[in-house]
Amino acid sequence: MIRVLLADDQAMIRGALSALLSLEDDITVVCEVGRGTDVVPSIHRCQEEGIPIDVAILDIEMPGGTGIEATTAIRSEFPSVKCLILTTFGRPGYLQRALSAGALGFMVKETPARELAKAIRRLHEGERVIDSNLATAALIEGSNPLSERERELLTLTLSGDPIAEIARRVFLSEGTVRNHLSSAMAKTHTATRMQAALLAQDNGWL
Repeated sequence: MIRVLLADDQAMIRGALSALLSLEDDITVVCEVGRGTDVVPSIHRCQEEGIPIDVAILDIEMPGGTGIEATTAIRSEFPSVKCLILTTFGRPGYLQRALSAGALGFMVKETPARELAKAIRRLHEGERVIDSNLATAALIEGSNPLSERERELLTLTLSGDPIAEIARRVFLSEGTVRNHLSSAMAKTHTATRMQAALLAQDNGWL
């Protein structure tokens, strides 16, 4: 029996996925959580109860931490647990970041239940399972061109705060912030920092 943890902040989706997977003879959902910060503690608790998790199915956008961040933590503490990102946001940048974090699978929520079950079995065997359309898009678009600092500043740009406030929050001079944002604009071929931030967000780079 393949033991699965489901992490999604929408209870209705968690319930639907759990019900669909319960129809499979060899898959059982043993834990459901709605926050990114609850993933690792829940795996610990399951292990203590003698119910080790085999596959973690993780949404990307959750309160308290993303599925990608949860994947990094899982791979660090529970290397035997296979991570599958299942998301509404089919963005090539998310795929690249998920794979870098250690996820073996990346699929969109429109995937039919039978295909998801097959993916879980393949992950359990150690195979990599990736949505073919996203894989193609990722190859076409290439890797994320932004540095970690540029990603951080573009994320803050999305709040609409002025340069002075962004500089204060990251303990940099305004000139340094402007230089990083100018570099990000050049890499994304955009005219303003907000355009750069929105494009990076759309590509899943932030």
